Amino acid sequence: MTTSQNTRISRFPHLKEDFAASLVVFLVALPLCVGVAVASGVPAELGLITGIVGGIVTGLMRGSSLQVSGPAAGLTVLVFEAVREFGLPALGVIVLVSGALQITMGVLKLGRYFRAISVSVVEGMLAGIGLVLIAGQLYSLIGTKAPESGLGKIAGLPEAFVDAAGSTAALSSLALGAGTIAVLVLWKRMPAKVRTVPGPLAAVGLATAAALVLDLPVATVEVKGLLDSIQPPSLGAFGELGSIGLLGTVVAFTLIASAESLFSAAAVDRLHDGPRTEYDKELIAQGAGNTICGALGALPMTAVIVRSAANVQAGARTKASRVLHGVWLLLFAALFPDLLAYIPIPALAGILVHAGAKLVPVRAIASLWREHRGEALILVATAVSIVAVSMFEGVLIGLALAVAKTAWEASHIKLEVIDKGAGPVQAYLSGNATFLRLPKILDSLESLPQDRPVELDLSGLHHLDHACRTALESWAERHSAVGTEPVRVTAG
Repeated sequence: MTTSQNTRISRFPHLKEDFAASLVVFLVALPLCVGVAVASGVPAELGLITGIVGGIVTGLMRGSSLQVSGPAAGLTVLVFEAVREFGLPALGVIVLVSGALQITMGVLKLGRYFRAISVSVVEGMLAGIGLVLIAGQLYSLIGTKAPESGLGKIAGLPEAFVDAAGSTAALSSLALGAGTIAVLVLWKRMPAKVRTVPGPLAAVGLATAAALVLDLPVATVEVKGLLDSIQPPSLGAFGELGSIGLLGTVVAFTLIASAESLFSAAAVDRLHDGPRTEYDKELIAQGAGNTICGALGALPMTAVIVRSAANVQAGARTKASRVLHGVWLLLFAALFPDLLAYIPIPALAGILVHAGAKLVPVRAIASLWREHRGEALILVATAVSIVAVSMFEGVLIGLALAVAKTAWEASHIKLEVIDKGAGPVQAYLSGNATFLRLPKILDSLESLPQDRPVELDLSGLHHLDHACRTALESWAERHSAVGTEPVRVTAG
């Protein structure tokens, strides 16, 4: 072995494992990048650009070593709404400013606080996104246009499928999309040698082959070319930042992309024994990637659990695997862009229907309902609000419900009274005595016999705020003034 080979091995000891893993992640990411872009209503190449930036730029930065970033199904609905409302030129502004906010939050070390967001709200957010995504992509499966609102998408499905039954083109499109979903669902049961090909790539590849061989009348991806798709935001587009609606969208992008990335990082950390995620640095890395994506007019990025899990399971050891996957995406987009034109739209819709279904945590809801019904209700309410109203308002409703639930639980208090008929009445307060439960506390204490001495035991209280302390002192003075022995108070 030569000196140069020894040097290369010492500098990149895991190059073989990372190289193999990068190819797997590339093959998983390719159809997803294209599918998310098409579903978002933007050129397919913009999804590849985001995947390239996520691999090469974010991949090189510190944060989470094995997490892979790119365009995410979780932001598809929000991107589609933003493009429809503000136009494609404004998308770059939204993504760029969101990236700058992420960097700022990372520098201010706010990344760790995203871990304090209620898991039920995050899962409810993803479930709502999943439901809207599934409903919207079912229209793409039959080659028709989806209504704009979430409720409209769901309500219009029966009529859309009835109309599709009388169209050969729609039935062909539906069959191709359903076949794609079937391949994705059954792929886990295939022999191990077959599963070396990632499921999404196999599904799209088989659907593309079927469409070509059978000459099916289905829509395919429109190709513009990588450079032609890049649309940096103009200076005039930044003037729209004065719009309250656009600023709300920026906030939604920032919070949702950050939360999804950092929750994904926590999940990826559980999959491997390597270095743990540095949350603030990961937030800066995500922000840097989104800033560049915005400057190029591309889709926003988040860390994506599907690609990240594939990276870990393929044996990746360092960040080199995710950087190389970005290089492979760049080479594909530069050398073989015309191949995208053969990919059927219903096949991509099938992939996203499958991805959307994974966002709806059916088992988690059932488990939460048995153990923590309040959390289950927050999850469902967040999801329903997103479907019925919009992404931003739905998340705000979920956060408000989580805060209200926490306040309710924080103010929980129990009064236990022991009266043996003779001697002092013993009263035990336990829990959290806050002003929120002050009326209940006073009503219970004032109902105690006025002509008997009282022993009030506060040792079971976890918290006693100033308002409650003052009220308890006043009650003790009033009760003692009736002529009985002074109230004896035992503190913890």
